[in-house]
Amino acid sequence: MKIKNLFGKGADSSVITEQSLMRAILCLAIPIIINNFIQTMYNLTDTYWLGRIGTGSVAAITVVTPVQNVIIHFGQGISLAGSVLISQYFGARDEKNARDMACHVFVCSVAFSLAAACACFLSSPLIVNWLGTSGEVNSSANTYLKIIVLDMPFLFMINLYSAVNQAQGNTVTPMLMNLMGIILNMIMDPLLMFGLGLGITGAALATLSAKIPPAVICFISLVDRKKVIHINFRNIKLKKNKLSAIVKVGLPTAIGGSTMQFGFLLIAKNVLKYGDAATAAYGIGNRINSIITLPSTAVGSATATIVGQNIGAKRRDRAERAYILSRRISVIFLFVCGMILSRKFVNTPVVSIFADDPRVIAMGSKFVSIMAFWCFTNGVYNSTSGLFQGSGHTGVNMAVDASRLWVFRFATIWICENIFLMREQSIWYAVVVSNGLGALCLYIAYKTGLWKKDILAEEQPQET
Repeated sequence: MKIKNLFGKGADSSVITEQSLMRAILCLAIPIIINNFIQTMYNLTDTYWLGRIGTGSVAAITVVTPVQNVIIHFGQGISLAGSVLISQYFGARDEKNARDMACHVFVCSVAFSLAAACACFLSSPLIVNWLGTSGEVNSSANTYLKIIVLDMPFLFMINLYSAVNQAQGNTVTPMLMNLMGIILNMIMDPLLMFGLGLGITGAALATLSAKIPPAVICFISLVDRKKVIHINFRNIKLKKNKLSAIVKVGLPTAIGGSTMQFGFLLIAKNVLKYGDAATAAYGIGNRINSIITLPSTAVGSATATIVGQNIGAKRRDRAERAYILSRRISVIFLFVCGMILSRKFVNTPVVSIFADDPRVIAMGSKFVSIMAFWCFTNGVYNSTSGLFQGSGHTGVNMAVDASRLWVFRFATIWICENIFLMREQSIWYAVVVSNGLGALCLYIAYKTGLWKKDILAEEQPQET
């Protein structure tokens, strides 16, 4: 079996199951870093150009982005389950079951994305009104949400393509697909927003249009029968044990991810009471934080693939060594970068890229300073989350994600707002406190050894 690696050559799958762990992590993580950065650039590009229009437009996209993320993260449970299960079959050299699982994931993913897009499109006015927006923010948010949710089927096709390829150790071609999309988006954003005078409508249309070409290419590749793992419509027969495995591995991630994003939605709603400037600063700060933590997130995704294939190959000792190495890399990187970005003379110019309002810049700089100083805890969180994902124990991640947001974060917000009277800074500090406690919980769960229990053997009996 051949996979593409970082260096553009054909590499035997033993790169992941037998050769240097550092090489395996880098081969997987670096393209994922670039890929995640490219995906982040969709919102960053919109935020940049909307910042040229005004604070109200930035506040609008900040409010509705969590709505979109609720749906995306629920659906990603399907693609993540596919990536985990396919990678374990791939590590066990069971190509037939790997292809069959890919077909099941395809059907589930397409069905969910179409249903979600229709439901959110029809209910967008109700959602925006429930968020408590008014005036310009309400109108802009409704317009943006109604258009942006239509990209769900195309986005999920790209995500499915990424999952199938990442399960095999190929993180390069998914990166190239997303690179195509962001280049199109960067071209169309100013053209539609300012050239045609469409404003926030143009931003949404640019993002939607940019996803269509790569989604079409991804679909063509997925049905290519020359590929080791491909979708064969003639042989699609839904099987109870495959669907059961997708539900068991994917549902915890879907629930955990979507409820976490729903919590972010409530937090965004909470920030609104402090004004448009605070809401815009919150959105900008989150986007900057997402950039600095990209390498850690990518290493976590690489860890999931490496752990999955090594568990499939019955090499749990190597899977654990990969996790420990990934954790060290992430923590060291985030500690160094966080110390740099936490300095005001560094983060203020960065925030100024996305805003002209002095109030937004001041609030955003404070938010970034706090998050960056403590971001090294994300290194523990992301790598350990990858360990449990790769082993199929996504229920652990769901429990910790739920606790991190619904218990730790909201409790910290309440204490800071009502006891210390810290206003919008309550949200700033709640982010770092909850992230740190979540990382500690995951590390304790790792020490119990729960991740070593074999999910594939129980849920996926071998088929001939």
